Amino acid sequence: MTLANFDIELRLFIDAIFLKYHYDFRGYAEASLKRRLSSAMSRFNCTTLSQLQDKVLHDPAAFRAAINVLTVQVSEMFRDPTYFKALREEVVPILRTYPSLKIWVAGCSTGEEVYSLAILLREEGLLARALIYATDINDDALQKAEAGVYEVERLEGFTENHRLSGGHGPLSAHYTQAYGRVVFDKSLRQNVVFSDHSLATDSVFAEVQLVSCRNVLIYFDRELQNRAVDLFRDSLCRKGFLGLGMRESLHFYRNVASFKELVREQRLFQKESP
Repeated sequence: MTLANFDIELRLFIDAIFLKYHYDFRGYAEASLKRRLSSAMSRFNCTTLSQLQDKVLHDPAAFRAAINVLTVQVSEMFRDPTYFKALREEVVPILRTYPSLKIWVAGCSTGEEVYSLAILLREEGLLARALIYATDINDDALQKAEAGVYEVERLEGFTENHRLSGGHGPLSAHYTQAYGRVVFDKSLRQNVVFSDHSLATDSVFAEVQLVSCRNVLIYFDRELQNRAVDLFRDSLCRKGFLGLGMRESLHFYRNVASFKELVREQRLFQKESP
């Protein structure tokens, strides 16, 4: 297939997915989409995107499998521990001043960051008065997130990240281990709402004190990046906080004056007063 044909079929594929299943990838970075679709073609033994399109349009199970390739699900507990340490030191003291808290984890994937935040809030005495909205476009990922079950092989990394993040006490206080799996306490999920939400098509749904959307914007084109940050800005209360991934920034943002850098190295921002 020539590059020109691939580009044509890429646009047709994205439009078809939107029309059939209402998943909008039209604002995703093209280079990233091409890599992931090439992987999906190999997985389904397709030589062209047209063949893959035919499969996903006529087989919902094939579409769900393709979505798992198209949506990035790479995460870990307390990923980038210095980010969580900065939350403890710079953001938690201000969150303590609120009688109740609402937090939005956008693009929560399989839930590692959700449980990290829930544990952090519990350790800081804030979980009981907090409500965490955990959203993603991938239904399979959301189901895994709600289950809170992870492979035991990942536990060593989780534990070390928790320690480096300034965790209080052992991480083992928050899970049980059996049959090669780690299951995080159901009590951590009592204050979490898992829900489908697309940054490409959906709107603001709540006022929150903290939005954590890490390593998601890097997969969007500039227009969709701006749309997503508009949603975060409109969701945040006065002086609310925004956390991004280590490779992300707000330098591109058309309304960049709406935020100030709180901790530059850890990509923590605070909404400026209107």
